[in-house]
Amino acid sequence: MLLAVVSCFGLAACGSDSGGDEAARSAPSASDFPSADGKTIDGVLSGQPESDLVVSPAASVFEPGSNRYSFGVFELDQTQVDDAEVALYFAKSPQSEVEGPLPAKVESLSTKPAFRSLGVGAPGEARSYYVVENVEFDRSGPWIAIAVVKDGDGFQSSRLPSPVVGQFPGVAAVGEQAPRISTPTAASVGGDLSKIDTRQPPSSMHGADFKDVVGRKPVMLVFATPALCTSRVCGPVVDVAEQAKAESGDGIEFIHMEVFNDNDASKGIRPQLAAFGLPTEPWVFSIGSDGRIVERTEGALGVREMTGIVERLRASEAGDQSGSGNKSGADPAP
Repeated sequence: MLLAVVSCFGLAACGSDSGGDEAARSAPSASDFPSADGKTIDGVLSGQPESDLVVSPAASVFEPGSNRYSFGVFELDQTQVDDAEVALYFAKSPQSEVEGPLPAKVESLSTKPAFRSLGVGAPGEARSYYVVENVEFDRSGPWIAIAVVKDGDGFQSSRLPSPVVGQFPGVAAVGEQAPRISTPTAASVGGDLSKIDTRQPPSSMHGADFKDVVGRKPVMLVFATPALCTSRVCGPVVDVAEQAKAESGDGIEFIHMEVFNDNDASKGIRPQLAAFGLPTEPWVFSIGSDGRIVERTEGALGVREMTGIVERLRASEAGDQSGSGNKSGADPAP
């Protein structure tokens, strides 16, 4: 199995000097964009020039139902644009009616300086990403996707790669028992974290082996390779996890799992990623103390979203403890 890294952010690792405190920029109003009522994709595109901006998806795994769709926006020279007003539109076929407009909000990728790995903050690096939540796909198969960008009083449009819903059914799913993988730890490599972590400095998320804690306590499991990630999203996501761990992660085990055997892309992906069925990176899985997957998120992920995942995991744990869930500390059934 070859890892098909999402090529959404073809830049160096991300960061800024603002301390990671930026709030998300709210999505514009849907009424600010062309109506899709009764229109086909060509009808929405009619009269709109092609955008000078590059809109690049940050995820490739979609399922029937509600989906999170993240993407980056760039100039042709790969300079990131973090203040565009963008809405997405989707259709099952050229003849079908369109779902949209779905305006995107902007999320920051920066962290506070204490959690920032080496190499971030250089000019031209990505600082943010766009996200649309609750994109509804009601069937499997390829869909048509376009982005419409506000340009003063007018609009420009860009066709996006077709999302193929249900293309990767092997990815470990929400509600399933998480695969019981073994993750290397600081102890297992004699303290030489360079063997299991390409981040500089290595992350603090190598204290526990996943197989020893899954089914016993809640876990945030991060699959990412900061130094070898083609999309250059992995380093920021690990930095973001470090900040979330420090600020809101009490009682939750954070584990960072690298991607390639011997940290060498030519040697293929580690068996832990294959066990989770991952075709891309980075991924973040939140897993309850019953061993079941609560949430999974692909691609770019900032502090605000990561903290929300941690809070929902904690709330899920509180809800389970009031019910009849497995809280005995016993291992989950294989």
